[in-house]
Amino acid sequence: MKTTLEPPHESRAENELEPLLNQGEPPVHSWYALSSLWKRKTTVIAILSVLAIMSYIVLRFGVRTAPGVFLIPLKVELAVGGLPLLYDLFKKVLKREFGSDLLGGISIITSIGMGEYLAGSIIVLMLSGGEALESYALNSASSVLAALAKRMPSIAHRRQMSEIVDVSLNEVEVGDTLVIYPHDICPVDGVVIEGRGVMDESYLTGEPFQINKTTGSTVISGAINGESALTIRTSQLAADSRYAKIMEVMRESESQKPQLQRLGDQLGAFYTPVALIVAMLAWMISGESIRFLAVLVVATPCPLLLAIPIAIIGSISLCARRSIIVKSPVVLEQIAGCRIAIFDKTGTLTYGEPKLTEQIAAEGFVPRDVLTLVASIERYSKHPLARAILDAAKIAGIALSEASEVSEAPGQGLHGIVSGRKIQITSRGQIEFQKSAGFDQLPPAAGGLECIVLIDQRYAAMLRFRDAPRAESRSFISHLGPKHHFDRVMIVSGDRESEVCYLAEQVGIKEVYAQQSPEEKLAIVRKETALDKTLYVGDGINDAPAMMAATVGMAIGQNSNVTAEAAGVVIMDNSLKRVDEFMHISRRMRTIALQSAMGGMGLSIVGMIVAASGHLSPVTGAITQEIIDTLAVLNALRAAFPPKVINDIAD
Repeated sequence: MKTTLEPPHESRAENELEPLLNQGEPPVHSWYALSSLWKRKTTVIAILSVLAIMSYIVLRFGVRTAPGVFLIPLKVELAVGGLPLLYDLFKKVLKREFGSDLLGGISIITSIGMGEYLAGSIIVLMLSGGEALESYALNSASSVLAALAKRMPSIAHRRQMSEIVDVSLNEVEVGDTLVIYPHDICPVDGVVIEGRGVMDESYLTGEPFQINKTTGSTVISGAINGESALTIRTSQLAADSRYAKIMEVMRESESQKPQLQRLGDQLGAFYTPVALIVAMLAWMISGESIRFLAVLVVATPCPLLLAIPIAIIGSISLCARRSIIVKSPVVLEQIAGCRIAIFDKTGTLTYGEPKLTEQIAAEGFVPRDVLTLVASIERYSKHPLARAILDAAKIAGIALSEASEVSEAPGQGLHGIVSGRKIQITSRGQIEFQKSAGFDQLPPAAGGLECIVLIDQRYAAMLRFRDAPRAESRSFISHLGPKHHFDRVMIVSGDRESEVCYLAEQVGIKEVYAQQSPEEKLAIVRKETALDKTLYVGDGINDAPAMMAATVGMAIGQNSNVTAEAAGVVIMDNSLKRVDEFMHISRRMRTIALQSAMGGMGLSIVGMIVAASGHLSPVTGAITQEIIDTLAVLNALRAAFPPKVINDIAD
């Protein structure tokens, strides 16, 4: 169930990510420069349009001026802002792209020809403002890469003779001796040569457990060190380490993300040619050019340019009130069409914390008594599993006893005396090495983590731990098909196969991919997205490339700013019920947007026919279009208010 995908090997000199490692800044590429330039241009045009319209209103109604002076701001705006937009729309015509913005461009030209400069300025504002807001809302590879680079340390602590010297990452060579201080982020891949401790590698593997490290253990860049200092010998350059590879995959994922056709463009592809055909026929049949202008004024696609964005903005506002942050508006339009749901395991379908799930007591020992003794000394431990044992004791209503002589030597486990009995909590390997009394009763190894309890140097019990599924996980998964029309649901996790299969059985998922690296996750998501639209839900840095490759990427919780940057939507409450709420809000938004846009288009088509027959002048047509726009916008505003049913997960 594991697909091997080797990351491409590059030398340090060839690796384009080196500027990130050396300077903490995103690399500047031509595509990024062009996208940034366009975003700045549309923002400037939008601001100019607002200032021009405000100046027109002041000069027209607030200040006595010479005739025609109040039109100067509008004419300047149309020249400075309208011409660049018209140039871009002209390029779309050459590519045979006929969207709603194209009809808006034609309407600008028509408005200028009619002397309706205010109408033309408003259309410029709608086109440029929409582009600027969309560019601001959508993710870019630079922001994600910058977040990754910001997380990475810029220096390493290199041991030179008897001194420890801080050096920049690009000075670290293979074979150097580095010291990783407590709570530091490991800067490069390497092998431990001194010290014992634990490291949190969950950003890469997805496993919620901290990994023990001792002499000979491998460490990976980006892992967070625990309470003890470790000395490592580097095995990779910083530019070739595991963390750099994730950044490389992230950038590749963003650069290859498919462009999705927006709802307005889909409708505009039909509406624009219809409007042009009606306008041309009216001119040709009547011989009056004024009818061509009247039809286009009525046909100005404000229901598409206004109603759909307003429905989207209203839904984004509603999501925010439900602790759902929509970073990319396009996900609201796309999630209703997703048919393949892909989930990470740890922190997504589970709580991301180990729980005591099984206690197997040896003959002659009572499980509750064993848990009492164990919990009484675990409260003095910093081991990652101590919290799980204490939580289990609290749930069981166990009163802890006084403990003495508590010690936790590296590699020896936890020792202490409780109620006159010697307690040792250790590993399977340690008890087999010691050949403690009763070790022949030790159950075979299984999935998850385990610890062995010795009481008075005799095997007493085995405690097993797993990452427990969320309370709502099973009901959420089971309702995706009948309620939201998902055809397939799968888990793609970096965790061990035994753990992933256990969780899949608990929540009712059949398709399982375990022990997947970020590159392998990305390959799976790309393959599935080529078949149908995909939803990917995850919570860690190892999920970020896959999120960006999916049709809709969703981050659950606030575990990583990198994940939040990569996702189109972030669920802040760390709950699958919020995921369901987002689906309901999205589906309702699409319904309201279609009602507003198609209803407005239908009324506009009626108005076009009336204008084509000569019964509407351009001015009357503009008034008619304003009435149609108002109706469409009022309907679109309903998206900001919560529906009657916003969550249908069974409790």
